[in-house]
Order: sequence, then C-alpha cells, then structure tokens
Amino acid sequence: MLKLRVLTALVLLPVMLAALFAFDSWQWAAFTALITLLGLWEWSRLVQLSRLQQIFYLALSAAGLTAWIVSSDRVAYPLPLAVHGLVLLFWFVAAPLWLKQRWSLLKQPLLAMGVGWLLLLPAWSALQTWRPSPTSASLLLALMALVWLADTAAYFSGKTFGRRKLAPAISPGKSWEGVYGALVAVAIYAVILSQTELLQSWSLPVWMWVLVAWSLTAVSIVGDLLESWFKRQAGMKDSSQLLPGHGGVLDRIDSLIAVLAVAAALQAYVSAF
Repeated sequence: MLKLRVLTALVLLPVMLAALFAFDSWQWAAFTALITLLGLWEWSRLVQLSRLQQIFYLALSAAGLTAWIVSSDRVAYPLPLAVHGLVLLFWFVAAPLWLKQRWSLLKQPLLAMGVGWLLLLPAWSALQTWRPSPTSASLLLALMALVWLADTAAYFSGKTFGRRKLAPAISPGKSWEGVYGALVAVAIYAVILSQTELLQSWSLPVWMWVLVAWSLTAVSIVGDLLESWFKRQAGMKDSSQLLPGHGGVLDRIDSLIAVLAVAAALQAYVSAF
C-alpha cells in the first residue's frame, strides 16, 4: 500500500506543479474544474444519489462551470459578497453544528446537491481568485502548504503525544494533542511567511497573521472531520478509488476546499470594507 501511495504521489505531484506554474488562466480554470467535477461525482456517491440524479447533478455542474469558464470577464472574478458570507456561515457555524448533531444527508437529494455545490464551487472560485495567472502561483501554493503543514504536524504530534480523542465517533485517530501540534506548526509558518514578499501587500502585524493561520487551521480540521462524517454515514472508507493508495479526490482535498473558500471570503470582505 505504501509503495502504491508513493508511486501515485510521484505521478500527481509533477502534474499539479506543472498546472500551477505553467497553465494560463483558461487552462488552470479547466484543469481545476475537472478536479471539482470529480469531487462532485464522489460527493454524489457519498450522499447516495440515484444514478439518474447523479447524471443530472454532474451535467448541471459541468454546464455551470463551462459557462463560467467561457465567459471571459468571469474566470478570475470572486464570488458575490453574499455567497462569501454564506461560505463563512457554513464553515464557522453550520459545519461545527453538523459535526455535533451528526445530521444526515441520505435520502435528501435536493439538500445534498446544494451542500455539495456549497462545498466545492466556492473552492473552485477561490482557486481562480488566488491564482489568476502563473505569476500568482506561489501565493496559492503557500496557502495550500499551510493545510499540508497543519495536517502533517497534527499526524505526528497526535501519533507521539495523542491521548484525548478529538471526535472519536467520527474520526477515532484524531486527538487534541494533534490539534495543538498543528497550531504550533502553523504559527511558526505564519511568522516566517509574514516576513516574505508574498504577504507584503497586506499590512498586518505578525500576531494577526498567526490568528488568521489558526482560524484557517481550525477550518481545515472541520473540513477533514466533515468529510469523515459523510463517509461514515455512507458506510464508505474512501470517497472513491480514483487515486490508488490515496482513496478519492475528496479524501485529498477535504481540508483544502474549506480553507481556500474561507480565505477567499475573508479576503473579499477585507477588500470590500
């Protein structure tokens, strides 16, 4: 399994980096739209839509994304503030409540479709907002690296010091000690990143960058737990087997979609006010 996991990563990583740093805005939009559609297909399986409902859902999603991409004045534009507000409300209020109450989306196709769009479409838009051209790729990569660092630090600190379970009924492997390790790691990362040119356009003190990094870390943990809950209620170990050794697309981007959407929403409100 480990060998298969490494081989898959060795294939995917160069493809992702090539797309990130070489694709123009149209190619990047199409590439990330394909990933989004794969995620929506996996989502339709998690919430157990019927075959006909899946076809309708994916066709409608593909048509919407295509219309957005071919409209030249919309590709890199952020979402309306109202939608950003809905994103913030979902990830900071609804998603934690969802985990606490353990609500189900099974046999609720319309609600399930709407939640899937809310999970993935703002994240797709955020990928265009944070990376309107190849010259902006480093900023997006830095944001994605925060998620990967938090996840890695949580894993190792939880493995070493983990005693108190974070959400045993949803994801038994996660611990509060893992959360603390992630917070320490991203705080150091935020301090280092604040001294680079990537964040010079935002005149924020270092302590505020640390708070932002902690907020995004909390969102990444919620995103991870939420997908774990949806898989658990569907009786599935992985969202699919599209990525050998890694599971599905949603398994790899569950934290990223939350962080990207929230970061874009926060940026939109800061710019507006």
